[in-house]
Amino acid sequence: MQHTPAYAPQIGGNPQKLVNWLMSVAFLVFLMVIVGGITRLTESGLSITEWKPVTGALPPMNEAQWVSEFEKYKKIPEYLEINGPAGMTLAEFKFIYFWEWAHRLLGRVIGLAFALPFAWFWIKRQMPQGYKGRLLGLLALGALQGTIGWWMVSSGLSQRTDVSHFRLAVHLLTALFIMGGLIWTALDLRTLAQSGIHKPSRLSGFSLTILLILFIQLLFGAWVAGLNAGYVSNSWPLMNGRLYPEGVDWSQGAWFALTHDPFLTHFIHRWWAWVAVAALVIMARRLKKRGARPVSIAIHSAFGTQILLGIATVMTGMNITLAVLHQAVGALVVATTVWGAHRLGSTGGYK
Repeated sequence: MQHTPAYAPQIGGNPQKLVNWLMSVAFLVFLMVIVGGITRLTESGLSITEWKPVTGALPPMNEAQWVSEFEKYKKIPEYLEINGPAGMTLAEFKFIYFWEWAHRLLGRVIGLAFALPFAWFWIKRQMPQGYKGRLLGLLALGALQGTIGWWMVSSGLSQRTDVSHFRLAVHLLTALFIMGGLIWTALDLRTLAQSGIHKPSRLSGFSLTILLILFIQLLFGAWVAGLNAGYVSNSWPLMNGRLYPEGVDWSQGAWFALTHDPFLTHFIHRWWAWVAVAALVIMARRLKKRGARPVSIAIHSAFGTQILLGIATVMTGMNITLAVLHQAVGALVVATTVWGAHRLGSTGGYK
């Protein structure tokens, strides 16, 4: 049977342009994950107490505006219970404000970097058949992510001194899902650009299992960050001299301990990592057998670096540089795994 290309040359479209665009936006999301990690590790996320999607793009422009923002911050529990008693100065407030502002500004940049080219490709009829709905979905998810970000921040403005670790996990995992969706769509378009035939990759049951295993690891990683659980032990492989840590609070039930106890979440995150490694090794070997050696090497490199960074982060007592690198490489693990899953489900034959 002859395949009919989904991409019609007379429309004047060029799928490779869309590939470059989507990969560029995916890179911006990757940067967003890094800046988000810095924001979390510097305890900067609650420094801006209002959500102003348009006017909030500008930081305070004079001393009076800075003082006004600082006064707003002084009303929330984080300042009243932690930073206020510690004697936070206006200069120190400006530092944490910068990272939260930069994080939100980058979110706005990503929105424009996606929405404006999307509109242009649509108007100019440069969008291949079958991709409008998927790209609209990514646009909507990106807009939702801004709302999720404020939903997360708002959890720490009234009764808590930090944000909900559940909402933090939703925010981080949504960002990684968007990045994965951008990469997957770009790879589909690359196949179209190379062959002229619409051959979208399919997510196999095997690849879905690998992604679910990775999802669990990422979920517990987000909870570890949200609960500050990385600080409960600075030794490896033992936790404070024991394989299974002392101090796990089971008094409120197993589910509460699993989702709230910093010792238990840290323990699970450090050992489930090896389940994820085993799964990724199996995936990489399968890819190598299919002739996709570059993907296999990328997956091995990403998870190998990530394991070393995770151990180093723990043993240095959560050194901020190592912790940020750990989050950054975690995003690369996601990117390479998505690449591998796409390759396993593809009939396009690329490597």
